[in-house]
Amino acid sequence: MIQVAPVTLEFNGVRLEPLGLHHLDGLRAAAADGELWNLRITSVPEPQDTEAYIRTALETPNRVAFAVVDASSDTVIGTTSYHDIMPAIDRVEIGYTWYAKSRQRSHVNTSCKLLLLSHAFDTLDCAVVGLRTDNFNYASQAAIERLGAKKDGVLRHHAPRRDGTVRDTVMYSIVRGEWHEVKSHLHYRLARHAE
Repeated sequence: MIQVAPVTLEFNGVRLEPLGLHHLDGLRAAAADGELWNLRITSVPEPQDTEAYIRTALETPNRVAFAVVDASSDTVIGTTSYHDIMPAIDRVEIGYTWYAKSRQRSHVNTSCKLLLLSHAFDTLDCAVVGLRTDNFNYASQAAIERLGAKKDGVLRHHAPRRDGTVRDTVMYSIVRGEWHEVKSHLHYRLARHAE
């Protein structure tokens, strides 16, 4: 049975550290880079809601939230979480992920996912890691598929959006038997990105 606890992970210039209120100003600045709260398909907080966003992340059962930090400058550039942690079946999901606009389509997402997936499979010994996104978040779906995750299906009328509409949720997963190949693929992608 897995036991997920806050931990600091670092790789490729990216550090994941347990999210706390001391990340408030940095997270607010990261969200302002691109005014990400204006996207109806994400959970990025508006500036005045950032403290409540962090408190909710810390108080939500079965969730371990991280600040995503540029290790060279100690700048907060986003956030991500393990969530819907199910120890009885050795399952976690990775989500609540967003990055400052200037860090999107860079090495950051692949590096973060490699850190979280490596920790989940190699340290926690998870059987499966799930990922999910809004049915209209095509960029997120493409990013998840580039990781090597398999599409499990769509949960219809599944969760409310910030604008009051209800989204369908696209579910993905990686199972333990696929991890070696996914890990090799992610390292290959990072090496190509560095060229």
